[in-house]
Amino acid sequence: MFQEAKLDMELPEEHAVRFFRYCPHCGSSDFKATSLKEFKCECCGFNFFPNSAAAVACIIVDEKGRVMLTRRARDPWKGMLDLPGGFVDPGESVEEAIKREMMEELGVGVLECRYLCSYPNKYIFSGYQVHTTDMAFVCTIEPSGSLKASDDIDGVEWYEVSCLPIEDVPAESIRNILKFYQSLKK
Repeated sequence: MFQEAKLDMELPEEHAVRFFRYCPHCGSSDFKATSLKEFKCECCGFNFFPNSAAAVACIIVDEKGRVMLTRRARDPWKGMLDLPGGFVDPGESVEEAIKREMMEELGVGVLECRYLCSYPNKYIFSGYQVHTTDMAFVCTIEPSGSLKASDDIDGVEWYEVSCLPIEDVPAESIRNILKFYQSLKK
C-alpha cells in the first residue's frame, strides 16, 4: 500500500490521488490508492481505476495540401492552436465521435476518415488530470467553404505541412501527431 505522504511528494496536484478521498460505492474514507492507477475501498472492497479516456483528433487537408489547425475557444489552453476533435462519448464508436465532433465544431460532415496514429496525453480539466489516448485520423470533409467555427473552436487557420507551428500547440499528444504527419510528408 502506498503511503499518502510519499504520493503527495511524487505526484502533481492534479493527480487522481488528490481528488478521490471517499469511496463512490459506500462513502467510506477508507478509499485508498493501492498504486498510481488503482484505488480500493478497505471497507466494502470496491476497486476503481482512473483509466485513460478515448479522444479523437482530425487532420484535415485542403485541396492545396494545407493542414487545418484550430484556435481553442475555451480553457484549457484558450486561444492556443489545436486539431479539431474531442472526447469519445460513452456508447459511441470512434468513427461516430469524429462525425459528431466535426459537425459540432466545424458544421461539416465527414466523407472519409483514415486512422493515422495515437499518443497519450494529460488533459487538465477543472483542476483534475485526465489521462487520454488521442487517436488521430486523416479526414476528408464536405467542401471547406461551409466551415463554421463553433463549440470549442474560435477560428480556423491553414498551414503548409512543412511550416506547421508545432511549438504553438500546447498539447503534447497533438504536437506528436503533427510531427508524425510531417515525417510522412517529407
